[in-house]
Amino acid sequence: MKIGFIGLGNVGGKLAGNLLANGADLTVRDLDNAAAASFLAKGADWADTPAQMVEAVDLVITCLPSPAESAAVMEGPDGLLHALGPGKIWAEMSTTDADEMIRLAALVEATGAQAIECPVSGGCHRAATGNISIFAGGERETFEAMLPVLTILGRRVLHTGPIGTASKLKVMTNYLATTHLVALAEALTTMAAAGVDLATTYEAIRISSGNSFVHETESQVILNGSRDINFTMDLVLKDIGLFQTIAEDHAVPLELSPLLVRLFEEANVAYGAREHSPNIIRRYEEPSGLDIRAPGFPAEMIDDEPAVRGAEVMPRRG
Repeated sequence: MKIGFIGLGNVGGKLAGNLLANGADLTVRDLDNAAAASFLAKGADWADTPAQMVEAVDLVITCLPSPAESAAVMEGPDGLLHALGPGKIWAEMSTTDADEMIRLAALVEATGAQAIECPVSGGCHRAATGNISIFAGGERETFEAMLPVLTILGRRVLHTGPIGTASKLKVMTNYLATTHLVALAEALTTMAAAGVDLATTYEAIRISSGNSFVHETESQVILNGSRDINFTMDLVLKDIGLFQTIAEDHAVPLELSPLLVRLFEEANVAYGAREHSPNIIRRYEEPSGLDIRAPGFPAEMIDDEPAVRGAEVMPRRG
């Protein structure tokens, strides 16, 4: 299968790199030509436009920062929709709005092509090794056609149901991750203020019922001081805003979610939209006059799990 990949940013670049490392026949595209240089040097081809890419491949994957950018790639003057047709697959790996995903998928299917959404979860460091998790929404036939590619890209692949379900689940998981990030920022700052050693605090959380994936990753770069988890304030706000919209659309009276949206709206103004997301701890660190750092923690996360071929995860039934 010939594969095209559009969007070589923090996540997309690592996913595309994993495909190339596994011998995929790959064509790439990004608005930043420099982002493609390392791929071209390793044998990937380049497409001047999204439409040109479709003509050269069987499967086009998009991994972009926002729904608006995905729509532009699909519907622009040289967009994918101008060239998609029978025998082609479009896979959206961006974190996007479910209704927008449904709208674009309908346009794709009207051309005779197939559409599937495949957002990922687990951090950029796992995207690079193929140990990330993937939610896949779409027709079962399309999912099965994509599965050989998805099991290269991810360790655990979950077919979530029809188009739109994967996007909803992805922003839900990002809401949960954000909830714990803020809780960890409060917990670490409070322990530091109380005179408890921060390295000891880290281990106490890690071996306890308070542990989480977010703690084992983001707390480490917080304590290092780099705060670099390859995710930024504006992307957090986009994702938790999408989750809040789902709740509002279904008249669910949430309490934590609106608070998180407000916190990150304020953080985007105070620290900048492109600030590292773990620096939400500055909201507590700076007023308290504390430095929430400790020696011995890494500046970035490296996935040290063995890279293995992925497999489908089956939901429990009955």
